[in-house]
Amino acid sequence: MIIQPTNHLKGEITVPGDKSISHRAVMLGAIAQGKTEIDGFLMGEDCLNTIKCFHKLGIQIDVSKDKVLVFGKGLHGLSCPVDILYTGNSGTTTRLMLGLLAGQHFSSILDGDSSIRKRPMDRVINPLKTMGADISGTQASTLCPLTLNGSALKGITYHLPIASAQVKSALLLAGLYAEGETHLIEPAKSRDHSERMLTHFGADIYTSGLDIHCMPYPKLEAQKITVPGDISSAAYFMVAGLMLPHSEITIRNIGMNPTRTGIVDVLNAMGAKMALSNQRLINNEEVADITVTTSSLHGTIIEGDIIPRLIDEIPIIAVAAAAACGTTVIKDAAELKVKESNRIQTVVTELKKAGIDIEETSDGMIINGGNAFKSACFESYNDHRIAMSMSIAALCANGPSKINGADAVNISFPRYFKLLQDLQK
Repeated sequence: MIIQPTNHLKGEITVPGDKSISHRAVMLGAIAQGKTEIDGFLMGEDCLNTIKCFHKLGIQIDVSKDKVLVFGKGLHGLSCPVDILYTGNSGTTTRLMLGLLAGQHFSSILDGDSSIRKRPMDRVINPLKTMGADISGTQASTLCPLTLNGSALKGITYHLPIASAQVKSALLLAGLYAEGETHLIEPAKSRDHSERMLTHFGADIYTSGLDIHCMPYPKLEAQKITVPGDISSAAYFMVAGLMLPHSEITIRNIGMNPTRTGIVDVLNAMGAKMALSNQRLINNEEVADITVTTSSLHGTIIEGDIIPRLIDEIPIIAVAAAAACGTTVIKDAAELKVKESNRIQTVVTELKKAGIDIEETSDGMIINGGNAFKSACFESYNDHRIAMSMSIAALCANGPSKINGADAVNISFPRYFKLLQDLQK
């Protein structure tokens, strides 16, 4: 993909449905009783792989445009798959399915692409084994492909060593099938879509601060779900509208779950001109419209409990920091090393190509902003968030830039480049 620089972005857009919510709506719809209707579903590769997994588990799912109908069979209605459950590039699908499949009455095999085969699964597998799960795989059963032999589970009390929505969600799904209460304690608040949606479907979930209590064997009832726009996808347009001169962008219907809005807090701390409007609650999730206008950004320090609330947005925050006056320091983000790529390393490598003064640290990066962006040939590393982040850097460059592997955006945002072009008209 060749990206030409521009001096403005203007218009109103909507972005695809939230990826986290789309995954969970299919999963819970499959084990609920009745027909779950999902509007605004993200038709990206990751979420479509979740649908394919449930097809193999005997669930009828009809897809048309951005609407999905899931004909759930109840908590014990999944069937033994005759084929490997392929999760593609989706860490969410892989880790959450481990929890859901651990307590079934059949065996199954989970596998993904070359990236998933390198991503650590022991953070989910170890507590699941404590619950009684029977899971085996490669490299001491820490990597895909993984074989699960359905077994009787028991509830546990578990202190999560890291704030991870994927680990938490996997254990809550396993807890639906366990004997006794599953009690989880987080070190910091991670995104809570699972708790909200489980409650919406009728699960017996209770949260108090960082404590989550899940009781087994609920009767989950089908629901109508409207998926808000994904703030992680909106983030690229938010940053572009702030960085580029003569710009104003309104992004409609964005999910504003407080466990996901760390980027809003960070951009405000950097001096962003940003306004929220039409704030409302849909399916137990906060939603709003966001308008951004050209701003003079300045550096900041990003660390601590805010990191789980913006972990996926750090690559594009780094681009904003490169355009800002002063120094931005990002700490406590070692989790970035085990995403689709090592995002600390890849962000630093690619932004250096654009002439940015950026340094890698053990758990983040230091960005000395204010330098002009140079045109470059960027690599995506088959990582959708790297591809989109570098496209925003390219818009600010002194000439055309190239992104190799730009089709990685299809994982979460198939029409991304078309929207970017529309805002330049």
